[in-house]
Amino acid sequence: MATDRNDFLLFPLTCAVQNYAWGKVGLDSEVAKLVIGGDALAVVEADKPYAELWMGAHPKGDAQIKDNRIAQTTLGQWIAHFPACLGSKVKDTFQGQLPFLFKVLSVNTALSIQAHPNKELATRLHTQFPEHYPDTNHKPEMAIALTRFEGLCGFRPVEEILEFLEKVPEFHTLVGHGAAQELRGGVGDADRTSQALKRCFTRMMDWEKKVVVENLNELVKRVTEDDCIECMACSDNTVRAGLTPKYIDVNTLCEMLNYSPAPASSKIFPCLQDPSDPCVSIYNPPVPDFTVMRIQIPASVKQYNISPVDSASILLVIEGEATGTSPAALSDLTLTRGSVLLVSANESVSLHITSQSGMTLFRACCLL
Repeated sequence: MATDRNDFLLFPLTCAVQNYAWGKVGLDSEVAKLVIGGDALAVVEADKPYAELWMGAHPKGDAQIKDNRIAQTTLGQWIAHFPACLGSKVKDTFQGQLPFLFKVLSVNTALSIQAHPNKELATRLHTQFPEHYPDTNHKPEMAIALTRFEGLCGFRPVEEILEFLEKVPEFHTLVGHGAAQELRGGVGDADRTSQALKRCFTRMMDWEKKVVVENLNELVKRVTEDDCIECMACSDNTVRAGLTPKYIDVNTLCEMLNYSPAPASSKIFPCLQDPSDPCVSIYNPPVPDFTVMRIQIPASVKQYNISPVDSASILLVIEGEATGTSPAALSDLTLTRGSVLLVSANESVSLHITSQSGMTLFRACCLL
């Protein structure tokens, strides 16, 4: 096949659903709602978890191209045959691969305690334990809340940790009196605090599962409404230390973390307004693999143009309806809640918005 094909540069996708046990069940799940919104023939089972919607070319969840003009094929297969759709910079930088995986998460219970390695650590782990760390890539992730969303990221300020050690006896039991005292004694000294915090966390992670479960059962279970957009680099490298039936690697996790306490506000990555488009907010993390744009089109706007970028994009409709047209499409596309499109590099999409309340879309791409 040729690699410079000029047609079929815009097409809808049918995306993989991951039914992890921690996901919300049936139509309580935002993932399930998006699936049936984007496909009238989809069936949602009332007692089945719908945890993640994967939008991309990951081998474990490669999207299917949904276009009658194209023989049944996956997005990954299409990109392998026509890598020019990625854009020249992305194609050359990432060896002809789509560098990101775009997701929607619908969370009902806690995910595993985990972290992801940088490229140096990923290479080392892959060399030593390829059965557990299957590639050499890093896995930076970015989450954008769709509903009220709570997550644990990094370590709180020491004063807050010390307060919890005093007020939550189950927590104090797992950390231990000696480690807790060391943490208290290090207040005001950044190096001592970091070392003490590492000792506290490692001691807690080293307990036998039975002891941890007994203490957790003393705490009140709390369930929140948690749905988010997520984007990450394409990798399967996850270092886990608990709350999972998967491979657990406590030593690696405890050694790799950054034990610098910081307030929750420091973990929030701010978006920037696109200076050329008031409808677009840009989440541009300090990694080259991906950028996410939130496109919020007000009800007063009935015609809107999604601008071209020098990267393949995946476009997800969260709210609203429109008819999409493009020089890259031979026919109009009907877009509804849950629709997912692949937009090739340097292609634009014109939307004729038919919903009365405007539209909300998210777009993942790679802006080098």
